[in-house]
Amino acid sequence: MAVSGGSVLALRALGLGDLLTAVPALRGLRRAFPQHRLVLAAPRALGGLLPLLPEVDELHPTEGLADFAWRRRPPEVAVNLHGSGPESVAAVCSTRARRILTHRHPAFPAVAGPEWSDDQHEVRRWCRLLEHWGIDADHEDLRLPEPTGPSPPGSAVLHPGASRGARRWPVERFAEVARWLTANGHRVVITGTADERAIARRLAELAGLAPDAVLAGGTDLPQLARLVARAELVVCGDTGVAHLATAFATPSVVLFGPVAPARWGPPPDGPHIALWDGRSGDTFAAEPSPGLLALGPGQVIEAAGKLLARIA
Repeated sequence: MAVSGGSVLALRALGLGDLLTAVPALRGLRRAFPQHRLVLAAPRALGGLLPLLPEVDELHPTEGLADFAWRRRPPEVAVNLHGSGPESVAAVCSTRARRILTHRHPAFPAVAGPEWSDDQHEVRRWCRLLEHWGIDADHEDLRLPEPTGPSPPGSAVLHPGASRGARRWPVERFAEVARWLTANGHRVVITGTADERAIARRLAELAGLAPDAVLAGGTDLPQLARLVARAELVVCGDTGVAHLATAFATPSVVLFGPVAPARWGPPPDGPHIALWDGRSGDTFAAEPSPGLLALGPGQVIEAAGKLLARIA
């Protein structure tokens, strides 16, 4: 299917977890177009992870669909790995690529593609899109190589934040987990963005941790990747950090609320435990979803104990 020269543009102008769930699709594109330059349109901050994804030749900084612009030579192929809406279809069409690979949308009747289905895992979604066009993609091909460079060894990483309130488990419950880990001899560190530093500090205070346990806002993406790759355990909600744990096969307990793990969860055969009480909810709600609140610290501690026992 590959032809010589030109570029392949993959649009995925979303967050860390979104990029990591698209890794199998990006690798499928690399194999299908070995002589092309594979360009990823994604936020600039994700560029720090690209040394671990050599299949991608170049980052085209794109903070979101409204920011997308392609003023270069039209790519040979433009691939919509972004979403189902007309905006993402319009974005890839605006590149004037010779071929457009996307899901079908009624606003673009002349653009062919498979129908969008909500009822599938995010990793499989993009693999199936490519398979529709005759491109093989292995949905299990999620691993990243371990990053080089220094990081705190042997830490249990707690990540209490999330981009939406619906996916934020209460910090008081994270603190119970942190106290249990500390009592059992594990060094706990707390990660997050700069905006989540107050949450991280509150967690540390409630758990009786020293101030230097708070790494929120103090790690860039490569540093965070190294930390997760070498951690003994990660406990977090349905966030990008959960997908980092999957990428490095780091044992993880992932708490799901508004969205089922069948849609965004870790692979079932990895060292991961996805906790979900079976209730879906509003992904964009400001408060934790009822399903997430149904998960108690005892369940998380039990799951963490099972994972840590495997590596003891």
